Amino acid sequence: MPSYSEFSAHSEFEAPAPVVSADGKIRCDACPVMCYIKPGMAGACDRYANDNGTLVRVDPHILLERTVSEGGDLVPFGGPKGWDGSLVPNPEKFVTAIGAGTTYPDYKPAPFIVSSEVDGVDMVTVVTEGIFSYCGVKVKIDTDRFVGPEQSTVRVNGEAVGHVTTGEYGSQMLSLGGVHHLTGGSKKEGRVTCDALLDLCNRKPVEMTVDGGATLVIEAGKAPVVNGQLEQRMRVGCGSATIGIFARQWLGKADEVVVVDDHITGVLSEHQAGKLLDIPDTGIKLKGRRSTPGRYFQVAAPGTGWGGTNIDDPLSILGPFDPKTAWPGLRLLMVSTTGEHHGYYELDEALQPVQRDLPASLVESVERIAENCEPALATVLFIGGAGGSLRAGVTENPVRLTRSVKDALTYVTCGGAPVYVWPGGGITFMVDVTRLPDNAFGYVPTPALVAPIEFTLRLDDYAAMGGHMGHVRPLSSLREGVDLAQRADNPWPFAPHAARRSHG
Repeated sequence: MPSYSEFSAHSEFEAPAPVVSADGKIRCDACPVMCYIKPGMAGACDRYANDNGTLVRVDPHILLERTVSEGGDLVPFGGPKGWDGSLVPNPEKFVTAIGAGTTYPDYKPAPFIVSSEVDGVDMVTVVTEGIFSYCGVKVKIDTDRFVGPEQSTVRVNGEAVGHVTTGEYGSQMLSLGGVHHLTGGSKKEGRVTCDALLDLCNRKPVEMTVDGGATLVIEAGKAPVVNGQLEQRMRVGCGSATIGIFARQWLGKADEVVVVDDHITGVLSEHQAGKLLDIPDTGIKLKGRRSTPGRYFQVAAPGTGWGGTNIDDPLSILGPFDPKTAWPGLRLLMVSTTGEHHGYYELDEALQPVQRDLPASLVESVERIAENCEPALATVLFIGGAGGSLRAGVTENPVRLTRSVKDALTYVTCGGAPVYVWPGGGITFMVDVTRLPDNAFGYVPTPALVAPIEFTLRLDDYAAMGGHMGHVRPLSSLREGVDLAQRADNPWPFAPHAARRSHG
């Protein structure tokens, strides 16, 4: 098995000296903008600066350290150098691409190709900050409230930055960014889109509006704000599911329960759960389209009221009770899928629902619905295509990197965080931005996002794929960076091979 010491510390590639103008400006070649940077100033991306005639990276290079070694021995007291207070051996370090620099104009090897030994195996990590013109974010908003029609345009500062996609179980999805918004529209559209993506990825709040829908404030890892209202919880399930979950808890305490939901409204007496509990028919009539027994679609239009509908009065979705079946004194509970809205009614002699105070026997079941609702969050997933030119910074034969990733020989991370690699061609990866260190994303005004990406594999596999072996350097050769503790819920990038795959 080869090691980095078997290869020359230099190669035929030498980066050209930066171009310096007569007035001391440096031409930066880190991206296609090719800024001329004045002394003491930063470039358009705020990532590179002119420090007395030297092009320097402004942001620090981030190294992750594994602060706790599972099963590691305690450091013996004393020793030849004395005890430094540490309770565990020196942590392992992982070189991230945050602050590392890019491969632009793409024929250059990656900024850092670092060798290390892990459990007796020589490994190499290739790090680069990719310039992603082909990127975007997928946003998951935990809410039952109507945010806008599917396919509607999402805007920031009036500019189109994406669209509404499908509604999932208790969540609404947005697709933002992408090459068409970054490069296919006006210059302002591209700039606004890039700014919005950057703020979302760096976990900053972004206000956006949906055509024909709501105003949203989205911040990764925080509760979403819909039309000025902070979401507290996502629903326990659709109306039908809520009936199934809580039917037994309503037995004997209410004669009828209606769980109002924009998608599937549930009716206890008709639902199979009610039938199995021998709950008699109540003569209730519901507006909307009956799907299967006890399950109704389209009882009201979407909105921000009860159960994600546009209603404030739940009785508006009821027709008259059947006098052949209903009876005076019938106890009716109407509740939303989060427990946020609820009302209790009893039928009078004319079989009209009359609102009453919620009986103590039903308070617990309504509170139980709320208790079973998870906290509402806005989730931001960065998605980028790494199957293009940045692969040339890893190997002279880029398709071999793609194949190595697909064959699970190469482990892909983003700032040390685990990613999901999509099936199919190329290297399209997706990462939860809350799992990266702060301010891990940057931008260039082409416009495009700059995101860290690391490829970790065995050194002999790297040599076999035609990697830039002349640029492999030991971890100890790196200049001092900023050490951050790896998140406890992130797998360690050098973890055993079989335990660290999150690929599709």
